[in-house]
Amino acid sequence: MYLSKEVKEGIFKKHGKSAADTGSPEGQIALFSHRIQHLSDHLKSNKKDFNTERSLVRLVGKRRNLLDYLKAKDIERYRAIIKELGLRK
Repeated sequence: MYLSKEVKEGIFKKHGKSAADTGSPEGQIALFSHRIQHLSDHLKSNKKDFNTERSLVRLVGKRRNLLDYLKAKDIERYRAIIKELGLRK
């Protein structure tokens, strides 16, 4: 599987407060970004995989909602995660 326990812990350790902090918006946004990148790569070689395409669109929407939440709560944390992950609106 592309997303093992160690990979998830590494993402949460790098972007959250700790490896066990799975609820922070920054950690979830980083995890969604990792999954979005994986699905995008998959769709480049499997253009007719419409179920994966739907999953990708849903993940992008979830990440956008979390980014909007973080922007409303704390603009500095929002700017930091955007810069760190290289996202754009």
